[in-house]
Amino acid sequence: MVETSTHWYITYLFFHPRDWTDHPFFETEHENDGEGVLFAIERDGSAYGVLRGAVTVAHSDFYSYTPAGSTWTSGRESVDGTLQFQASPHDTFPHPVTAQEAQGHGLKAYPQYAINGDGVVYYPSTVAETPSNGNDRDVRYRLIDIFAADGLWAQRANATLFAGLGTFAGDTSGDCGTGTFSCSANSANAPWGWDDGNDLPARGELASDPAKVSAEYFTTPAGMARTYSYNPYSGAAAALAEAARTAPPTVD
Repeated sequence: MVETSTHWYITYLFFHPRDWTDHPFFETEHENDGEGVLFAIERDGSAYGVLRGAVTVAHSDFYSYTPAGSTWTSGRESVDGTLQFQASPHDTFPHPVTAQEAQGHGLKAYPQYAINGDGVVYYPSTVAETPSNGNDRDVRYRLIDIFAADGLWAQRANATLFAGLGTFAGDTSGDCGTGTFSCSANSANAPWGWDDGNDLPARGELASDPAKVSAEYFTTPAGMARTYSYNPYSGAAAALAEAARTAPPTVD
């Protein structure tokens, strides 16, 4: 989480061991896959604030959403849809609903992606469960803090895990690419490597400078703070900026 005096910004990373396909000869595969979403929450004095906007990651494109009644509207980028909420059977809170496509795992707000046939539905919890099968509609998940001691952010210079700053290391060993056009290497990103190359925010800023991303993607009421009171990425700002300038594009 990153915060200013006016907003909380929460980024979720959904990791998968492989981006794969069952369409031989026409698609590629790659080891590791990281898609996610940024939620921008206004600090209104209540315990949890008010969700104003969201930006999702679907491969190399970002998509923006607002819940019904939000004070945020389209900005430099057009809002792509309405963020819906759904009650959980495990608590009393309504939760925003996102969905990921099969195989490639691109993430959008439901129902821009929706289950077609078999699928798994996850609910936030303090308990982590494994789906009982490929069509399990009630599976609880537990969040892991990427800023925890020895967590993902702390491992950002680990050459076994990362091929470069924000890019997961992934080779073409095993059966990756078997029966398909190819298997690509080093083709997935952590949040500080996410990038929509057609949009103004630089690589990684969805996570490291979410106030900037929000100001670019949305038109917001006056008074939205741009100075961070808490930003775990700030100590590596120079490295992130340099990586954004020099990093080659990745597939994801």
